[in-house]
Amino acid sequence: MTQPVALITGGTRGIGLGIAQALARDGWDLVLTGMRPATDVTSTISDLESTGASVHYLVSDIASKDARMRLVEAIAARCGCVNAIVNNAGRAPAVRADLLDASEDSFESLIATNLQGPYFLTQAIARAMVARKAEAQAFRAAIVFVTSVSAEAASINRGDYCVSKAGLAMAVKLFAVKLAAHGIPVYEVRPGIIATDMTAGVREMYDRRIADGLIPEGRWGQADDIGRAVTALLRGDLPYATGTVLHIDGGMSVPKL
Repeated sequence: MTQPVALITGGTRGIGLGIAQALARDGWDLVLTGMRPATDVTSTISDLESTGASVHYLVSDIASKDARMRLVEAIAARCGCVNAIVNNAGRAPAVRADLLDASEDSFESLIATNLQGPYFLTQAIARAMVARKAEAQAFRAAIVFVTSVSAEAASINRGDYCVSKAGLAMAVKLFAVKLAAHGIPVYEVRPGIIATDMTAGVREMYDRRIADGLIPEGRWGQADDIGRAVTALLRGDLPYATGTVLHIDGGMSVPKL
């Protein structure tokens, strides 16, 4: 890998793929993680490589401590230290359960993937970044957490998801403060209603709500909308802004009367 390298968790589908495509167009090499076998993402990797990017795919479950350790070791062997990590991987609740009925098992499983995994993966990658910056101050490094409007908007039938995204929003603040002295900015990108396979099952409901004015811009968000925002951050287009929350939601989060 000869260009700056970005690690994107969950980078072969949905929002993660939109980010990968945007970064590849902008001259980044990529390390992508996912749960699917490598044979299932061959065409996706080939499409990304057609832009000139070097792309490496690693099967990894970020909810697993051992899997995260193996991922960090594989990255170190492949490229030493990545220039950026985009914490994108996450999942919806297996069952949308009312707040008074939701189970602890479901909560623990979702938190492990959506919060605990990216928190400790970032810890490991940040250590490597700090060490690399100590060797070469010119080394570019940045961190992005992809959260959700659910970090601040309450959905009582998926409280575990909301709590996981609110936790990530605090993780951004923590890492931003800790890493600022090392010249490593940390950002939060907070998507709204994005058209992906995760939202396919609620398409009709959100079509109706968008038509009723839920989103001022009047449309679904696209994965490329998020990809372009992440690319601008990692390119350094927003200096002096560590800890910033970038709302990519068509105005959905704007308070309205």
